[in-house]
Amino acid sequence: MYRTTLPLYLLSFILLFVSTNCTLPAETARESKAIFIIVDGISADILESVDTPNIDRIIAQGAYSHGWLGGKAGRYSQSPTVSAVGYNHVITGVWSNKHNVYNNDIEAPNYNYWNIFRLFKHNYPEKPVAIYSSWLDNRTKLAGDGLAEAGNITIDIHFDGFDVDTLAFPQDYGYVQRIDDHVSDLAAQSISADAPYLSWVYLWYPDDTGHRYGEVEEHFESIKVADEQVGRIWDAVQYRMENYNEDWLLMITTDHGRRLPDGSGHGGQTERERTIWIVSSEADMNRFFSEGHPPVTSIYQTVGRHLDLDIPQALKKELDGIPLIGDVSISDADAVFNEEEQTIELTWTAWEDNGSVRILITTTNEFQNGGEDTYELAAEVPLSDGSVSLDVSEMPSNFYKIALEARHNTVNSWAVISGE
Repeated sequence: MYRTTLPLYLLSFILLFVSTNCTLPAETARESKAIFIIVDGISADILESVDTPNIDRIIAQGAYSHGWLGGKAGRYSQSPTVSAVGYNHVITGVWSNKHNVYNNDIEAPNYNYWNIFRLFKHNYPEKPVAIYSSWLDNRTKLAGDGLAEAGNITIDIHFDGFDVDTLAFPQDYGYVQRIDDHVSDLAAQSISADAPYLSWVYLWYPDDTGHRYGEVEEHFESIKVADEQVGRIWDAVQYRMENYNEDWLLMITTDHGRRLPDGSGHGGQTERERTIWIVSSEADMNRFFSEGHPPVTSIYQTVGRHLDLDIPQALKKELDGIPLIGDVSISDADAVFNEEEQTIELTWTAWEDNGSVRILITTTNEFQNGGEDTYELAAEVPLSDGSVSLDVSEMPSNFYKIALEARHNTVNSWAVISGE
């Protein structure tokens, strides 16, 4: 038999060529997408007492927690437990003293506190976002679609305004349910086909029945209807995850609880009106979600983390929520001015044993006017201390804004001396 032998240099060349040109392609990273649903006006205890199989199946693979809203009761950030106010807490991550929405008229929202759609477009201007809503104001006023003062952002996909479409939805008995059915159908179809990167769905019907009847059987039935609507949206999300290389986060919450004794009203500061609930399709939530008391403003930063959004440092100092996924270091900052000692008594909750917290202070609030605040480093102390006393005798003011920067997140608090 005649046998040939390749020269060693040629064999080496062939092996090098194969190793560098014939490797298997790496798995493509999944695209992150997020959707949040606000179901209007369901108290936490009522949600837990009504049969909601679709929400339950999301919780079964994800997580559930009570939360709260309404700002610091009796103090500078107290916010009415009213619908549009609650929506704006979710989309801006701040309380009413910052976003300036105090009722459903939405007269003069402060767009300097970027909503989640503006933040997303700041990071990914070409990627589409969507709003599916009965209320037109959610897009045109709260999100500020197309408004220069809101950053000229575009809500690329929107199905809304059915609250003012009296031809298609004459305002007779049951029209709100028909609107929500329409919204949820359109949302499910659009998510399946268009798959926007960030979506907001708003469902109205349970609040309508709460006002009309109180927390009685009609209200309970409307929650079951909302559960069916959530189910068709969740099915669309699952379709995308099963058939496309996408990683979706779904979060569901409500905008307020309801006032006892009959649940027909809301807007005040009772514990039941301030208590809300949060559902997440993600099981791996952090300790603050499961062991803390998350405010509804936390949804903003949670969605931001899932979508890997870079938050400008000046905005980060203003946000009133705590991320509910990933590591966190600090929460629940509170500043109280001691007039006799001319000190600010600052407290917080630490979520890790090591590390320090940098405490920054300013006596201006230029951010709310679109400007910048100059902070001074007031102290740097071990995070585990949980408190510090700041001597402000040489910087007299009726207003102090404080940012606490720790390794994994930033929180803030105000000390308002007059009119707190």
